[in-house]
Amino acid sequence: MRKAFRAGTVVLGIGFWLWAAGAARAQGIEESAALLASPGFLSSLLLGLLAPVGIILVLAGSLPEDEAPKSALLGLVALCVAVLAYFACGFAFQFGGLGLFSPLEGSENLIREWSPFDIAWGLGWGAVGLDGFFLTGSADHPNLHALFLRYAILAATATVIPVTALHKRVKAPITLMAALLVPALAYPLFSNWVWGGGWLSQLGKNLALGHGFVDFGGSAVVFGLGGLVALAGALVARRLSPEELVKPATLPPVQLPILAILGGILILTGWLSWMATPILGTADLEPSLALVNGLLGATAGALAASAYAWFATGEAHPLLGIRGLVAGLVAVSASCPFIPSWGALAIGAIAGLLLPLGIFVVERVARWRDPSAAIATFALSGIWGTLALALFADGHHGIGWNGVGEIEHLGIAGQGVSGYLTAYGYQPDVPGQLYAQVIAVVAMLLFILGVCWIAFRSADYLLSFLHGAGQRESKRNEKPPHRGSSRENLC
Repeated sequence: MRKAFRAGTVVLGIGFWLWAAGAARAQGIEESAALLASPGFLSSLLLGLLAPVGIILVLAGSLPEDEAPKSALLGLVALCVAVLAYFACGFAFQFGGLGLFSPLEGSENLIREWSPFDIAWGLGWGAVGLDGFFLTGSADHPNLHALFLRYAILAATATVIPVTALHKRVKAPITLMAALLVPALAYPLFSNWVWGGGWLSQLGKNLALGHGFVDFGGSAVVFGLGGLVALAGALVARRLSPEELVKPATLPPVQLPILAILGGILILTGWLSWMATPILGTADLEPSLALVNGLLGATAGALAASAYAWFATGEAHPLLGIRGLVAGLVAVSASCPFIPSWGALAIGAIAGLLLPLGIFVVERVARWRDPSAAIATFALSGIWGTLALALFADGHHGIGWNGVGEIEHLGIAGQGVSGYLTAYGYQPDVPGQLYAQVIAVVAMLLFILGVCWIAFRSADYLLSFLHGAGQRESKRNEKPPHRGSSRENLC
């Protein structure tokens, strides 16, 4: 335990040093397409790698001590597999059509985007990119290398959630399938729809639904996706028996609280650093506001979950508090640059209160095996945060987001992404923005949860069939017991 704590302290120290160096280098550099390849951008972006490492520690910290080391090691392996899979095909699936909508220098040749609809429907119905495999050819450019680095971190983050959570809950080949399926197919396709110019991002231009689907920091695209893949695995795994639920409901046990707390700090540090780096189409946003709201949402989630534990049991519960911090950060990530600070506090606090309710429903009502609480922490919080944007976005920021309202929106010049509770002088964008967010959530449930459940269930049936066939073959090859002569038997 002491060695783990010291190692985590060293990682934090190195991370803060890199952040300070990156921030110093970034001063004086104007935000432009060339900024992606700047030393300040790359140095600050490296801190984002702390987020998946922190998730591994938080999830492993709630497991029994004999399972935690193997689960953490599996999470590290999943991180490496995710980077390689995203390098091979994930980046191409996500950004193969980037040049069709982005002025980013170096992306002008990435113009292959497949759509299931005829060209007469327009370019706003893209479903998957088809260029840039292995970062070769059209993707061999410094800016695209930097873009790969930024989104490979997200692919790794989305991958370690289900892989770490499903360890010893499903068969090992299913865990390996999740480690490959998420970064190579599930995350790239869904993120193409949202961040790669795909159909969800164009709902505003094509169907006049607000600014299209908006998810600034990955509440749905990263965290919600990872949590739903974990849910798909839980649906395949053996459910809790009634005998295992005889005891009254209690808060989850804390096996390794120091590792869980350290992991929460790493997630907060890494994710805020990642959100501070410029992304495509953010000229109107204030990075400082996004960071402030991200921090407020996380702290509100931690305090709300801790307060619930205090009132329910009469004592503080470190694991629920740190999960509340993560849940608040997950929920506020989608909307943090578009909402006022009080909205960030409300989103984070509600996420912190939904967390224990989600844990109870998963374990006691649905009887799914999820000791790491990945479903409630990531899937539930991600969905809530995605929908909350349509309520709290005030219209001050996000002008021209997804190509909507570059001159005016809803008849008001300079109005950005808006929900129901807009600031004075702006028009509420209801129900258009809410419809866009709901459509994205439904698409995520159908595509991510549905496809992964079918894949996991098919693999489970196949493995069970092969195991049964192997047992039958071994019994068939067994030699019958030797029977001596009748005289030997008599003796």
